[in-house]
Amino acid sequence: MSAFLDSALPARDPSIPKVMAAPQLFRALVSAQWVAEALRTPRASQPLKLLDASWYLPKLSRDARREFEERHIPGAAFFDIDRCSDLTSPYDHMLPSAAHFADYAGSLGVGASTHVVVYDGSDQGLYSAPRVWWMFRVFGHRSVSLLDGGLRHWLSQNLPISSGRSPSEPAEFSAKLDPSFIKTHEDILENLETRSFQVVDARAAGRFRGTDPEPRDGIEPGHIPASINIPFTEFLTKEGLEKSPEEIRRIFQEKKVDLSKPLVATCGSGVTACHVALGAFLCGKPDVPVYDGSWVEWYMRAQPEHIISEGRGKTQGKTQ
Repeated sequence: MSAFLDSALPARDPSIPKVMAAPQLFRALVSAQWVAEALRTPRASQPLKLLDASWYLPKLSRDARREFEERHIPGAAFFDIDRCSDLTSPYDHMLPSAAHFADYAGSLGVGASTHVVVYDGSDQGLYSAPRVWWMFRVFGHRSVSLLDGGLRHWLSQNLPISSGRSPSEPAEFSAKLDPSFIKTHEDILENLETRSFQVVDARAAGRFRGTDPEPRDGIEPGHIPASINIPFTEFLTKEGLEKSPEEIRRIFQEKKVDLSKPLVATCGSGVTACHVALGAFLCGKPDVPVYDGSWVEWYMRAQPEHIISEGRGKTQGKTQ
């Protein structure tokens, strides 16, 4: 076992059965210093592949691919969350098929033995990268980590930067969907009656409450009945690094989320929800699925009484 894998298990909450935390081999976070050293001294037995998974809401008017070509970590490839998705779905960047994911990951140079490290260029430190970390795990590739603090922290450490398109040598990659990582609209709807799992929403508080607008036209703010709000930024320090497992565990406790019981993450369109899954993972709970359609799908399909909002909510007969 390599030095990287030593003490790589997430910190485990003693209230969580040991069997749940045991199968994890790779830590979820690696430091900028670790990545810089790994780039200087590559290991043939376990190639490293950096993926820039930057993605921004359209209203921010940021071109993630153009920004990548202007500056990225040396050797990184650009992972396009919208392109690697179910292009037939009416909802944003829903999970692609296993074959689509395998082809796309392979085209970026990810093979069976590759250690994938994902980051993004957001102002928050990490924003969209946890979605791709989650996607690799959904499709059976557990050798995946996140660069703690993202490109923001990398730049603050004055570490090397490249520019240009950064072509990748294609690799053979196989993917198999693990459905336990995913919840559907039907699952969430059934849970309104059964209450078999807790639902945590990672959107900003105003969007969750229904007082601030959603960033997508035709979608009103609000939340799923009985869901709990933990904005994804609460998991991050002001420097953009991930908070410690102890701090994250305290956040869950303060919001009355029981990590010993089933938990599902949601958000606007399945991106920042993955911060909830990451936070739980760091506390020793690696089994948190994401509601892939999240609020956009829920709002479009839900009955008005299933939209909880301090704002206008949803009225019968309203055109979507």
